[in-house]
Amino acid sequence: MDTKDYAEWIGRSSTQSDTITPQKLAQLRVTLGPACGPAEVPGGMQWCIAPDLAPADHLGRDGHPRPGLVLPALPLPRRMWAGGALTVHKEFSKGDVVTRKTTIRDVAFKQGRSGPLGFVTVEHFYAVDDDPRLSERQDIVYRQDPVAGQERLPEPGEVWHPLVKWHIAPDATLLFRFSALTFNGHRIHYDHPYATGVEGYAGLVVHGPLQATWMQNLAAEVFGHAPTRFSYRGLTPLIVGDPVSVEARKTDSGLALRVRRARDGVVTMQADAEVADHS
Repeated sequence: MDTKDYAEWIGRSSTQSDTITPQKLAQLRVTLGPACGPAEVPGGMQWCIAPDLAPADHLGRDGHPRPGLVLPALPLPRRMWAGGALTVHKEFSKGDVVTRKTTIRDVAFKQGRSGPLGFVTVEHFYAVDDDPRLSERQDIVYRQDPVAGQERLPEPGEVWHPLVKWHIAPDATLLFRFSALTFNGHRIHYDHPYATGVEGYAGLVVHGPLQATWMQNLAAEVFGHAPTRFSYRGLTPLIVGDPVSVEARKTDSGLALRVRRARDGVVTMQADAEVADHS
């Protein structure tokens, strides 16, 4: 696996537009339930805007657009959304017609504890009438199929005294609704035999972007508005039916946030949020 083999993908871009309709906004709010921040448009809307569309015969085994169409065809079959970062220039409003420009910025490989890993860095830039709203980096990782006994058991997170926390019990209906909102066909979120038998998970997997959405909205609840900068990273898969607490604590630069399993204290995703100093 050589990064040079994918040089033609670097800088490849596409542009799409979508509207934040009252219906789309209502669907996001009812899906998130109490896990909404105070903004007119909750955090997470960016992942409902202009999703990639592909007909059924253009899908790969996992339900995503077949490798080589939207993203490069790396020689590793399992795709995961590993993390990313957001910079909010100005909050979205209901009725905005949003243009999203997507650019592939990097393709890289490295050796992980469980085998070879491929990384694709994707950049999204969202604007309304050429007025910047949001800049985003997505880190997508590709892995080999699971090997029995190779996965390491995660350790519980450190003890926190959170400033505020939400309790959430993700179920299959929540996963279905979020998949529909984001037009995410990844079968690990709804196809139990595929999730367990092919990709080796213990059950249906809670979306990484959904967990990031919880944390982004909890940060907005604390700040009173959307964080200016928000970065997040997945640590271990969260399986449907595992209740979690979404927690925030103050740091010198803003907030540290995390999603933590109630049964054993394992942290499945963590984040940092800041507000720009305009003084």
